[in-house]
Formats: sequence, structure tokens, C-alpha cells
Amino acid sequence: MINRVVLVGRLTKDPELKYTQGGVAVCRFTLACNRSFKSQSGEQEADFINCVTWRKQAENTANFLRKGSLTGVEGRIQTSSFDGQDGKRVFMTEVVADSVQFLEPRNASADRSSQGSPDRNAQQSQQQNYTRTDDDPFTTGGGPVEVTDDDLPF
Repeated sequence: MINRVVLVGRLTKDPELKYTQGGVAVCRFTLACNRSFKSQSGEQEADFINCVTWRKQAENTANFLRKGSLTGVEGRIQTSSFDGQDGKRVFMTEVVADSVQFLEPRNASADRSSQGSPDRNAQQSQQQNYTRTDDDPFTTGGGPVEVTDDDLPF
């Protein structure tokens, strides 16, 4: 039997990191995934999928993702149930994520919230960790690349 899920969406709020009594990290978050079609009124609808990660992946998720982060998740659907405080049975469905992919730079969600701000220097300083294509350190100024037989691995 196959139980695999692949999702791409944005976090609806900051991830919640907790530890079990045994000291194992567990992180819960909700991913908003747009549907591939619009409603009859023409509005884009989304599904809100509860996800959970464990151990090191949980700590990484909590440390590097924030509300609005574009995220890819691969995992499996898991269902469970428990008795609620009112004594009624509560059923829960969530995605247990085996892999969480950070699909945009760390500061991108902060950049989105400040779009339109005239402070271009602040935006440029946030992007200094990325190589610009016009500043390619491997360019040869348009000339041919010199390669000898000793440089080749074969």
C-alpha cells in the first residue's frame, strides 16, 4: 500500500516546537495549499493542512521557517483519535513530514511584508549572500577558457 503526500504551500503561522517527556523534538505547523481551481465566485481557495515533524527536522523547521514561508513537504498521512476534555472522541488527520524543503531564502517572508519600501540599501544588504549573475566570479571577461590536459580528470 502507498501512503505518500507531497505539498507546497505557505505556513499560516510560526511553527510550534515542543519536546516530549523523553526529550524528542516535535514541531507542528499548518500549510496553506492553494487549490488548482477557483470557486464559482472566482476566488482562489486553499486547503489548510496540519503537519508534524520530529527530531532534527523539527528543530530546523522551527528555527528557519516563519509565518508565510514557502515550504515543500513530503511525508505520509496519519490519523489518530483521543478523548477530548468534554469526553467526546476527537479524530485528527495530519501529515507526518519526512522531508521539509525551504523553498525561498530565509528573509523572503520579511521582504514580502516590506515590499514597496523605498529603503533599497536595506534590501540589497539582505541579499548580499547571493551571487548576482552580473558579478559571476567565474567569468573570463569574454575570452576563451584555458584548459590543459593536466586539468582534465580523464
